Amino acid sequence: MFGWGAKREIDERLTRIELGIDGRSERPRSMRSAWSDGFGLTATRSLQVIIVLILTAAIIWGMRSLTTVVIPILLALIFASTFSPVTNWLRRRNVPAALSAVIVLLGIVVILSGIGWLIVWAVRDQWDDLSSQAQDGFEQVVEWSRTLPFLADDSQLHEWGDQILDFITSAQFGSGALAGVGALTSFITGLVLMVVVLFFFLKDGPTIWRFLLRPFQGESLRRAERAGAKTVATLGSYVRGTAGVAAVDAIGIGLGLVILQVPLALPLAVLVFVLAFIPIVGATVAGILAALVALVSNGLVNALIVVGVVILVNQLEGNFLQPVLMGRALKLHSLVILLALTIGTVLSGILGAVLAVPIAAVAWGVIQVWDGANTPAKWARPHRTADF
Repeated sequence: MFGWGAKREIDERLTRIELGIDGRSERPRSMRSAWSDGFGLTATRSLQVIIVLILTAAIIWGMRSLTTVVIPILLALIFASTFSPVTNWLRRRNVPAALSAVIVLLGIVVILSGIGWLIVWAVRDQWDDLSSQAQDGFEQVVEWSRTLPFLADDSQLHEWGDQILDFITSAQFGSGALAGVGALTSFITGLVLMVVVLFFFLKDGPTIWRFLLRPFQGESLRRAERAGAKTVATLGSYVRGTAGVAAVDAIGIGLGLVILQVPLALPLAVLVFVLAFIPIVGATVAGILAALVALVSNGLVNALIVVGVVILVNQLEGNFLQPVLMGRALKLHSLVILLALTIGTVLSGILGAVLAVPIAAVAWGVIQVWDGANTPAKWARPHRTADF
């Protein structure tokens, strides 16, 4: 029934099966099982994780090496996303793209310059009073510290003061001052680059995005489009919502400081507005600074009242303002926010702390639209629980 060739092929297959050899690959079955059992799969996954971590570390290292370029581009993207409704409104009224970009850019410059001028003007106006009060408060702290048994005596305090003076007049302090000049130069360079990039984002943002989408096709193209739209929407909603919450916090705490007659009430209110862009930590730092100023100027009771005002405003923010103004722009757990703040601070200092949370929110938003407009990535989908 079978020819001689067919019988020979069957015999060869049986021989390979007996020897534990797969017909598709000439590797022994023992070699295959070394990577297909539980330990082998764990080793494979571990190797993949190590490769991903190495690539991530390389990307972070490259971004840190190019912070003068990366940070201005990120800030320009955030500002462009924040003011995209204004830009779109101008374009719907047939305003030329270049003119609408100039109008929005000038508006951003005016807002930021106004905040900076407000801080400088208020501090300069009340600096003499605050400096004298701070000096009196410092002297009171020194007098109080002398009554404590575990602190240094007057000779030790003078020795520490001489060491500080020697450091200020040393070459090491001079090198630090030169480093500060270099940092100022980098800041000005980054600022100019951010303004230029922001102008082109406002003017040609859709065109630039379409150019970046050229390598993608099919489902990858649709996924990239969803990710881009979600990024712009998340950044814009986050910054606008945070600005609204920060404004209410600044007004509430500022009014409390004015009523309590705390010096520098206006700059402290502006500082509350700025620090509110750092979730959780910013409000705490602003409250501590306001309480310290009240303690130095008006005494302990006044400082405790300021602490109460700050706590009341923070409770109003957390329970009412953020759910209403932020909406779904920031659906992150508090632990995730703290971890993002820590990582951002370690990598890029204060600016990293400001950028860490919106970047984390964008990453989570992209995951939520990875497989569809309302379909998260497969691994991020919630499990269905059985009804009992």
